[in-house]
Amino acid sequence: MSKYIVITSINDLTEAVRKFAEIEGWHVILVGDKKTPPIEKHPNPNITFLSIEEQRKMGFKLYNFCPFNHYSRKNLGYLYAIKQGAKFIADTDDDNIPYEFWGRDISNEPCSIEIVSEPKLVNVYKFFTDEFIWPRGFPLSLVSDKFTPKMSRMHNQRIGVWQGLADGNPDVDAIYRLVIGKLVKFKERTPIALDRGVYCPFNSQNTIWSREAFPYLYLPSTVNFRFTDILRGYIAQRGMWEINLKLAFTSALVYQDRNEHNLMSDFIDEIPCYTQVDNVIGILDKVVLTGYPEDDLRKIYELLFRAGIIKRVELDGINAWIEDLEDLKEII
Repeated sequence: MSKYIVITSINDLTEAVRKFAEIEGWHVILVGDKKTPPIEKHPNPNITFLSIEEQRKMGFKLYNFCPFNHYSRKNLGYLYAIKQGAKFIADTDDDNIPYEFWGRDISNEPCSIEIVSEPKLVNVYKFFTDEFIWPRGFPLSLVSDKFTPKMSRMHNQRIGVWQGLADGNPDVDAIYRLVIGKLVKFKERTPIALDRGVYCPFNSQNTIWSREAFPYLYLPSTVNFRFTDILRGYIAQRGMWEINLKLAFTSALVYQDRNEHNLMSDFIDEIPCYTQVDNVIGILDKVVLTGYPEDDLRKIYELLFRAGIIKRVELDGINAWIEDLEDLKEII
């Protein structure tokens, strides 16, 4: 098996998890936490459940830096998939129900694709809907801006991450849900990618990573749950430019039947998304990288620590992640 779907959940097997487990050629890795029921009672040959005890037994150094009751426990699922020889890792949640065509035609081969080269920060949702909507992690100062994108078709482009959209309850911030709160059906259109120097937040809800981009899967554990994948996404975009990989967006591949959330709690948890994104982008724009992901990750996280965006223990976490990846290279 070379294609894995990583999900963390505090629920029993949801409809979404069962649907993903039915997709031919993909294997589901379900990462447990303290609140997760004993999934072993519901055996499915296409689901590997990693209980907390199983996570500990895997022996990854990162285990000691993955807090309980935090989304970053997914990191242990990524490492497990890499150890199994993964070539693709899909990141999703237990409330995203895949459409029948999910995961088809995903490739890491060079492709011809439409590229956005301006503006610097682009609301990609605008290419897929006329609704007033923006992705979680997009700077609030720009949500009302009208922009004319500069686009062209380029050949031989290598995609490191494919971000599929989600119909229904797409990935938006709590402000959108509290003020607008509309369900959305995105238009179908050909994929688009972002050129070097162009950012858009991307998430962990419907995202497929190719092997070369795996080092950038790391979810920081010392930031809030609603910020961790957004921060990772900005870091990954910057790092991928140095290894000639791009971020691409596709039409919706899932329908999100969203788990119950307290929107005011989400809002509080998302405050760093609203207040720190500009600072993060400023750091990423100025940093000089080497093209060696492990070295570049250490440099970026050191700068984020100095800026007060992450805590010191995060530096130990990223070092443990990198050491685990290096150990896996010797095994694989």
